[in-house]
Amino acid sequence: MPFFKFDIQSSFLKEYTFVIFNINSITIKKEFILLIAVALTLILGGIYFSYSPANNAFFPKCPVKFLTGFSCPGCGSQRAVHELLHLNFKKAFEYNALLMVSIPYLLTGIAFRSDKVKTRYPKTENFLFGHKALLIILGVLVIFTVFRNI
Repeated sequence: MPFFKFDIQSSFLKEYTFVIFNINSITIKKEFILLIAVALTLILGGIYFSYSPANNAFFPKCPVKFLTGFSCPGCGSQRAVHELLHLNFKKAFEYNALLMVSIPYLLTGIAFRSDKVKTRYPKTENFLFGHKALLIILGVLVIFTVFRNI
């Protein structure tokens, strides 16, 4: 018996279909989840645009850096996002080069979440997001972490 059970129901005439997910008797509309995600993104974007993580103590600090003294692959990402929102690409690259290089890959991943793109380019999806790609990404993360701490 699976831990989560997904029941997909369709209704509201034949022309209009709404997908509803029942997760342990909680009904959530897909559009409502998207609305919440967009709202949270705008709120966080406004906070990161208005306040610099380098100068404000209420932004979380990296626990890896705090405990070990070494920079993890994500160190500097908050400051880089702040600089990206101010269109200062050079400074964002200085804070976290891996984040800047990975943005096109992340956007491609978002595009491949669409069923239309996924079914049209299945080999490309497997090449970019398959098992071998994940191993390569893990290797890049390890190499980036080692070189940024040398």
